[in-house]
Parts: sequence; structure tokens; C-alpha cells
Amino acid sequence: MGYVVAAVLGYLLGSIPVALWVARRHGVDLWQTGDGNPGAWNALEQLGGRRALPAFLGDAAKGLVAGVLGLSLAGWWGGFAGVLGAMLGHAFPLFAGFRVGKAGMTFVGGGLALSPWAAAVCLALCLATSLVFSFKWGARAGVFAFPFVQLATDPIAHVAATGVLMSLIGLLFLLDTSGRARSAPAAPPPS
Repeated sequence: MGYVVAAVLGYLLGSIPVALWVARRHGVDLWQTGDGNPGAWNALEQLGGRRALPAFLGDAAKGLVAGVLGLSLAGWWGGFAGVLGAMLGHAFPLFAGFRVGKAGMTFVGGGLALSPWAAAVCLALCLATSLVFSFKWGARAGVFAFPFVQLATDPIAHVAATGVLMSLIGLLFLLDTSGRARSAPAAPPPS
């Protein structure tokens, strides 16, 4: 029962459209700009780093809080259920018309709850890579390294569960029909 409660609470937390609110505060509608995604990355591209920071922190906080609540309700697997719920809530938000988001930052926050040591190493990798190259590459390095670092810190079942969460992000990229289709120019007719 604790898993179900964790997943539902996580879904409700994940459904809070933090990045949309942050962008609207600055007069930007994320549905209509950039890639049409309602998350922190589109906010970064539209607002710049300083103004988008609350969107990143808010989207990550959804996963972190959901994970911590789940951990307190039903141990590690309850934390996993909470993070999964938060990611699904971010992807298909109850409070924002069920429009697809990617849940990447929600995953990052959830990783802090589920595997703090691996998350700390990956945050350091993100920072170092960002300083050398750019935040775009730093963020990717930190997220993609997470299950590999986790192999040294957690049981293999937890690493496999992290793989499920990362696969969800990949699936959301495949399902994305947000702004790309809307903003892409029509192809010229064949000659």
C-alpha cells in the first residue's frame, strides 16, 4: 500500500508545472516557444540561466521530495515508486493538460533521493564537464553516467530500476509531439 501512496503523491507533485509558472512570470509561454516542452530545459533556452534556475530547481525538487516521501513510506522501492510517479506526473501533468514533458530534471532530483552518493559524483561530473565544455554537455554527462556510477554504490536491482526510469525519459522523447511538429516548416512537394 505504501508503494501506491508514494506513486500517487509523486504523480501529484510531478504534475505541478513549475517551469511553466517560472516562464510565465517572465512573459514567456513555453507551449508556444522553443520546442514546446513544458520543462526546465526549454525554460533555460527561452529565459537564460539565471531566470530559468527556479525551473531547474523546482523540477528537480519534485523528484527529490517524491523520492524522500516514498523512502519514508516504503523503503527504497517506495522511493522508486515516488520518483516514477513524479516523472509520470511531469510527463503527463494533471494540472497542465496532460501534455508531454521529458522529466529529465525530475529524474535528477529523484536520483538524489534514491542514490545520494552516485548523484553527488554525477553532479560533480556535470559541473566539471560544464566548466570545460558547456552546461548542455555537463547535464548529459551527469545523467548518462548515473547508472554506471550507481554500479559502484548500489545493489544491481537498484541500478536496473534506474535503467527503467532512464528508459522512460527515452520513451518520452520518442512520444514527443510538442512544438517540433507545430514549428517545423512544411516539406516542399516532391519535384
